[in-house]
Amino acid sequence: MKKTLIALLLVLILLGGCAKPAATDNTWAALKEKGYIVMGLDDTFAPMGFRDNAGNIVGFDVDLANEVAKRLDIEIRFQPIDWTLKESELNAGNIDLIWNGYTMTPGRKEQVNFTDPYMENSQLIVTMAGSEIQSKKDLAGKTIALQKDSSAYDAVMAEKDVVENLKQEPIQFDTNNEAFMDLEAGRVDAIVVDEVLARYYMKLRGEENYAVLEDDFGDEEYGVGVRKSDTELLEKLNAVLNEMKADGTFDEIRLKWFSDN
Repeated sequence: MKKTLIALLLVLILLGGCAKPAATDNTWAALKEKGYIVMGLDDTFAPMGFRDNAGNIVGFDVDLANEVAKRLDIEIRFQPIDWTLKESELNAGNIDLIWNGYTMTPGRKEQVNFTDPYMENSQLIVTMAGSEIQSKKDLAGKTIALQKDSSAYDAVMAEKDVVENLKQEPIQFDTNNEAFMDLEAGRVDAIVVDEVLARYYMKLRGEENYAVLEDDFGDEEYGVGVRKSDTELLEKLNAVLNEMKADGTFDEIRLKWFSDN
């Protein structure tokens, strides 16, 4: 009898050690109790999320997020992050959302869950006005720059025939602004950058100073990234964003930051 009891105890101990806790999603309840959500962003990515002349974080995504938080009856706090570490910051619990012109890519979908797409984008090739570069073929032997760990990098590297003919692999910067500055200084021949940022930046700096190629590196969609476990939060974000599109609030915010075209 003693041997039988000991054997049963050993089996129970082994099963207990191997058993995995049931997956739960208590993030929304925890966030509501805490009273705020933390949104991670690159605060140089105009016009989606950036600092104005007074140092305040503003932008299209910032306005969207503020309205969503208002409708969810929760405070939202904006946390500038190293864009190369965005998924790590999210999954470590340092932020709750990645929301800043965050392109939906297959690789990123493996790490986070996305809301429904809310905006289209493309990866433009930008040069200085008067450049001899008129197409992707003209990039042969040239130097290009882009943002580190960006969808622009993924899009360029996916086109092996273009990459193998470059003078060197794309130069990567922490921000798109640095890539633009290198282009303006003549240290690179072209940059690949999100259309929403490129159009906004060039409008501020003088569109006549730049040229945009007809060729590009593909169309994309933006979404909001949340942790894989945050199913309730994801549902609430989708519901409110769809509500804002239906009642016209989304378009009001869009027209504040972009032309009607």
